[in-house]
Formats: sequence, C-alpha cells, structure tokens
Amino acid sequence: MKWIDILRMGFGNLLRRKLRTFLTVLGVIIGAASIVTMLSLGFGLKASLRDQLGGTGSLTLIQVSENYEYEMSAGSSRVTVSASSSSSSRDRPTLNAEAVKNFAALDHVIAASPEINTYVRIVCGKLVGDVSITGIDAAQMEYFGFELGEGSLLTPGDDGIVFGYRSLYGFFDPRRQEWPNYDDSQPPPVDVLAEGKLSLTFDFTYGNRRQYSDTGSAPVKPKFYKVKAVGILDNDSNWNYTYNAYMDIEALNKIIKDNEKIQGGNTQQTNSSRKTETRYNMVRVKVDEVENVLAVQDAIKNMGYQAYSDAEYLESVEDSYNIIQLVLGGIGAVSLLVAAIGITNTMIMSIYERTREIGVMKVLGAAIYDIRSLFLLESAIIGLLGGMLGAGLSYLLSYIINIVAGSSTDIGLDKISIIPPWLVLATLCMSSLVGLVSGYLPARRAMRLSALDAIRSE
Repeated sequence: MKWIDILRMGFGNLLRRKLRTFLTVLGVIIGAASIVTMLSLGFGLKASLRDQLGGTGSLTLIQVSENYEYEMSAGSSRVTVSASSSSSSRDRPTLNAEAVKNFAALDHVIAASPEINTYVRIVCGKLVGDVSITGIDAAQMEYFGFELGEGSLLTPGDDGIVFGYRSLYGFFDPRRQEWPNYDDSQPPPVDVLAEGKLSLTFDFTYGNRRQYSDTGSAPVKPKFYKVKAVGILDNDSNWNYTYNAYMDIEALNKIIKDNEKIQGGNTQQTNSSRKTETRYNMVRVKVDEVENVLAVQDAIKNMGYQAYSDAEYLESVEDSYNIIQLVLGGIGAVSLLVAAIGITNTMIMSIYERTREIGVMKVLGAAIYDIRSLFLLESAIIGLLGGMLGAGLSYLLSYIINIVAGSSTDIGLDKISIIPPWLVLATLCMSSLVGLVSGYLPARRAMRLSALDAIRSE
C-alpha cells in the first residue's frame, strides 16, 4: 500500500466515529494543555525574578567584605588563602588597595570599586539633612548601575556629591523642630542642584536651637567642609542606591581623616592601623556575565573574604522553582497518562469493530507492516491533533492567567505565565509519541489476527 492510501484510510476511519475520536482527542488536549500551562508558571516565576534582579544590574555584582570569622576558622581546613593574598594564614585578609587590585585581576571582572561609609549632617540653606554618605571610585561609577535623574556623575578627586533621590527627603528645618518627611507624593524639600554649594559637618547638633558641649556649658562650634551637589540619581533606579549620597572615595577619605585629627581619636574608624593604611568597608566587584558570577565569587571567598551576590540567591531560588515546576509538570503528566489510556482503549475498540475489514485487507495482499502503520498512524494523528489543540488552549489559559495576575495588586507581576516556543514543539513531539506508544499494542493485535478468522467474524 502507498502512504497516501494509508493516510486516506487513517483519516477516514477516525472521521467515521466522530464522537469517539473527539472524546479521545479531548483527553490529549487536556493533558497537553495541563503540562504546558503548569510548566509555564515555573518559567514565568523564574523570569519575573530575573527581571526584578536584572533590572537593578545586581545579577553581575558581587559585594565583598572582610571575613570576621576568619581568625577563628583559619587554623582548620575550612578556610584557604590564595597565594595572591598578602595576609598570612593566621591573619584575617583586609580590604585594602592591594585586595582591590587582586579582585580586578580576576578573570571576567570588569571593575572593582572600594567603598568607605560614614554618616554626616549636610547643610543646605536653612535645612539640614542627616545623610549616610558613601565614598566610591568615581572613575568606575558607570559600571555599577548608577542612573542619573539630573546633573552628572562624580569626577575623580572632586568634592562633588551625587544624592540618591530618597536621601533628599531626609532634609528638615531643625529650628522649627521638624522631622524628615519621606512622603514622596510631594517634591523633595530641597533643590540641592540649584543651591550648588553645600556644607558638610560631623556635628549632628548643628542647627538645633540649643547647642551644648559634652559638659553642657559652652556652645559647640562645628567645622564645616565645603562640598557641592553635582547630580541626583533617578527615582526609579537601583533602590540600593536611593537612600545614600555618594562622593569620590579620596575626597571623602580626606574629610574623614581631618575630622579624626580634630576629634583626637578614631571616631569614624575603629582600627588604629587605618591611620596609615586605608581599609575599606566594602568592595563592589562587577562581572561581565551572570554565568561567571559564582566562579568569581568562589575565587574571592578562597582569598579569605566574605562575598555575596544576587546570582547566588537567584540560583537557590531557581532550584526551589525547579522543584515546584517538576511537581506542576507531574500533575499535568498524569492527565496525559490518562489520555494515553484513552487512546489505547479507542484503538482496541476500533480493532474489534474492524476485524472483518482487517481480514479483507490481508486476503487482498496488504502487508502486515501496512496494517501496523495504519493503526499507528491513527493513534499518532490523535496525539498530534490533541497536542496542537492543547498548545492553543494553553496559550489562552496563559493569557487569562497573566491578565488576572496583572490586575492583582497582591501578586504584583506583569507575567506569571510564560510559554517558550520550544515548550510547544516539545509538547507536540511528546503528544505524538504518546499516541504512537498507545497505539503500539493495538497495532500488534491487528497484525496477529488470522485472515480467515477475521473474515468469518461478524
């Protein structure tokens, strides 16, 4: 028999029992749609997580700090210091200029920026703001996701300040005994760019109505450092930056050291060695690709430092999502298994109804493999047709789920269901394969029928 004849007979036999064929195909539709829809929820959750983290640029960012448990564990095999570290095996490696160079020299690292942090009072006209200020490498600021709303970024060695948008709401009038108001429905209380020149002090009593020294007798006369506002970060940029202000690390370090001399001690830095060597609070390391972050992070940990990245968090969360996705896919697979049983039942019933027809085909010279091909073709058509319609149904269900999720303020996700094209192709192949496997036993039964017994059957 020619393949065109087998195809014509296969479709004709399926159309002969329309209702039964429809119900069998319906089982495959439900099974295929269940699998695709269930798996799409897992893909949507993982994509949403990546978008949320990737939108801030933090997936390729590693935050490095000193390992304060290092001295306790350095004597054991739990901690290993690489040859590039300047510290001995018994000393905790410090975040200094040499450490930053070592980080920058690692493969796949495109930037390494040290940071120092302090807390100051900034004076802008009649208003003051108690601001957390961070010193960073101004030359590498563009690598770390700082998005400008107004003004410009920092210039190396300059005394400029870039404010996070939310930090501007920390300004208030101390003479009126006001407190900062962080209601962002109103514009910030200050326009630091218009003011231009600002004053910075470490005296947090400045501006209050009554200022006293520690003895409570003499007024305090604070020292001011002249700085200027050069930029404001965009309100929709990385939320990790929005509550801080930023200066070039060298300029801020000079101010901190000058204040230490005035205070006669280490008011900003607890380790006396920092007078001769600058030790950083943290180092931000930028990696070229997300896939390389964990390898770089492990290399930094092997140097004896603590290292954290959102990519590490993403990996652990995605592992949890994979388990959820596996469970959801298993639920859908049960429906497809039921559909496979339905296909097998349909084909066996078809054999009983067409026993005489099978006998006639054999008497007329039809080859055994032609009879097998006919029944396998019919079951494959049921599987393929059910898979196609099931994929279409899954797109409809996915659209409805996303509409409901997008309108729900509790969920807060744009797309909770995502169907990649390869998943549809895989579903079509799988449903066709299920049809073939389900039709195999009925096809073998048809092949083994005796031609004479089949003709004599009623």
